Amino acid sequence: MIEVITERRNWNDNVKNAVHSDFYHTYFYHDLSKKEGELPILLKYTEGDSYVLLPLLIREIDNSAFKDATSVYGYAGALCSPGMSNFDFEKFHKELNKYFSEHNIISVFSRLHPYLSHQEEVLKGLGDISNPGDVIYIDLFEPIEIQRANYNSRLKTHVNKAARLCTIIEGETEEHIQAFIDIYYENMNRVNANDSYFFEESYFYELMASPDFKTELSLAVCNETQEIIAGAMFIKTNNIVQYHLSGIKEEFLNHYAIKLIIDDMRVKSSNEGYQYLNLGGGRSSKKDSLYTFKSSFSKTAKPFKLWKYIVNQNAYDRLSKQRIAVISDVDVVIDKEYFPAYRRGC
Repeated sequence: MIEVITERRNWNDNVKNAVHSDFYHTYFYHDLSKKEGELPILLKYTEGDSYVLLPLLIREIDNSAFKDATSVYGYAGALCSPGMSNFDFEKFHKELNKYFSEHNIISVFSRLHPYLSHQEEVLKGLGDISNPGDVIYIDLFEPIEIQRANYNSRLKTHVNKAARLCTIIEGETEEHIQAFIDIYYENMNRVNANDSYFFEESYFYELMASPDFKTELSLAVCNETQEIIAGAMFIKTNNIVQYHLSGIKEEFLNHYAIKLIIDDMRVKSSNEGYQYLNLGGGRSSKKDSLYTFKSSFSKTAKPFKLWKYIVNQNAYDRLSKQRIAVISDVDVVIDKEYFPAYRRGC
């Protein structure tokens, strides 16, 4: 039977007892990330002393009796307890399908976690798992000097220049956080980012104050003017440091401050004993300029995977056809790869 967990302490206790987890799996991050009308749930299936966890955001589908499920921004996916060698995944799949059907959930989408190898085993046979691209990471268990030796030559030059022009400080005050928010918004406007990247101001403050994980704000101060010109939020959980959000003022782009911020966090996190500094991938997981920027730090990468599962094909097809009919009458570019198809152009 599937147990539905919505209470914070119970949720976090289960996540912490899993073999491995990240801040993306916590109750706090799900509650913070939910949009209007979304319900965070943690599904738990138990077999003997073993269990599988699946955190999701449940959404109503407009003008229908159906719902669907999605994951938070970042890397989520299934978690497992220790000792899964004799676990019957077919029984889990059967119970999961039963739960989805009984609750009118017709499709599920989740970004999987690149550092959790068991996720494909847990979900295999349920829908499709695809690999749209890779995420870049720095192996912090390598000697610090070797890590830097893996930088490309231009990056080394830029980091050296940034070190002469800037000083890295840790953002701790409300003024520091607000300065970063302003820079982040400016940066997102400059690159014409999707609306989903424009988080509410409260999002940043709550991330910094989270009781469930450690968020660090690194800021670059221009030595000449003493103003904050760039910043990045890093989140540390277990053995992973996640490069979460960043931004830089346009007039200081040639100071390369973001590169110095990442370099500084690399050294700091290595000394603290973390194993990975995950830089992520390109926009929409493509090998674009953002991916090129990140790969200048390291050539080590892990595959980033997406899970797409259609539970009720008939309902899915019917809603998708209705949506296509609606957006065909307006000037909307149709993304044929978008999942679920009935939310295209929303």
